[in-house]
Amino acid sequence: MTGELPIGRRVARWRVRRRMTQQMLADRLGRSKSWVDKVERGVRTLDRYPLIQEIAEVLRVDPMALLGPHPAPATEQGLDGVDEIRAALARYDNTPQKPTGEVRRHVEYAWLTYQHGHYAQLVRVLPGLLDTAHGTGPELLVPAYRITASLLVKLGEADLAWLAGDRAMGAAGGDPVLAATAAVPVGAALRASGRHRLALAATLAAASRVGPGAVQGTLLLQAALAAAGCGDSSRAGELTEQAADIAARIRGGDDLHRTGFGTTAVELARVVAAVELGDVEEAVRRHAAAVRRDGWRRLPAEHRAAYLVDVARAYLQVGDLRGAARALVEADAVAPAEVRCRPSARTVIAEVARGHPAPAGVARLATLVGLTR
Repeated sequence: MTGELPIGRRVARWRVRRRMTQQMLADRLGRSKSWVDKVERGVRTLDRYPLIQEIAEVLRVDPMALLGPHPAPATEQGLDGVDEIRAALARYDNTPQKPTGEVRRHVEYAWLTYQHGHYAQLVRVLPGLLDTAHGTGPELLVPAYRITASLLVKLGEADLAWLAGDRAMGAAGGDPVLAATAAVPVGAALRASGRHRLALAATLAAASRVGPGAVQGTLLLQAALAAAGCGDSSRAGELTEQAADIAARIRGGDDLHRTGFGTTAVELARVVAAVELGDVEEAVRRHAAAVRRDGWRRLPAEHRAAYLVDVARAYLQVGDLRGAARALVEADAVAPAEVRCRPSARTVIAEVARGHPAPAGVARLATLVGLTR
């Protein structure tokens, strides 16, 4: 049955049905023939829903034909407030201004909600926050847009996230640091939509305009991941080392702009870059040391859970379904919404759950995100 095949095999089957060569599919996706070949052989895992949608569009099939005969993605099932966020981004008129102190408290609440991975709650408050933040200065409007862009990346709305990130950069005006903080979700949005070269250019440009510190270090890590997405391991390693040098020099707790940057974040980025490059054995090896670092537990819940989903991808690619299951279950314990509300996480769960028998814990997750009836 088609639903039992790995996603790469399903891509290959539909490509053949459409009488397309690997080169033809690669050309229409703006990718290399080698990339398509790796996807079809399972060397490179398809775990980002926007990319699966793009491939499905080229192949003229429903995305579910590639994912398998399952219900709609988790974002469509659980978090239905994206349209309200979209409408708030489309409004250009300012509502009556609330006291700045009140708006500041709302921004602080939104940050904490995001960092704890309470995405359903955040979806409900963001439209109102965007409306009220319009009447304030860039020090509040920029973070409001940043939070919005970061959440939209999580929910698989990469293009809308790009818009929110671009709004943040525009709101920053002439402040290079605020503009640099806004470039962080811009880079993430571009990577999530498969535009790795654009992400690399945007993050490096922003990093060049600020001095060494948490913001620049975070941008360099984003640039490293973008380089990895381009398949440029040398550039990814070089940028990660630059970020590591910055992390070694800054004081702990010196993170005014909520980047989560530090030596532990650098080590986690090394693991994720290795996953992007297909060096999954290296990723698994580095992961074991990274989570034993003192700073691991101090990272925001959403950061740790998102990282663990990436680690699950690595375990999946080396054929260790139990390792992938452990990572997913741990991610769910840290920040459930990171696993249950993200299309990319849903894809990984679906692949692991197809094991016979499905590893412990994953069958429950598959049911929770709507992959079983």
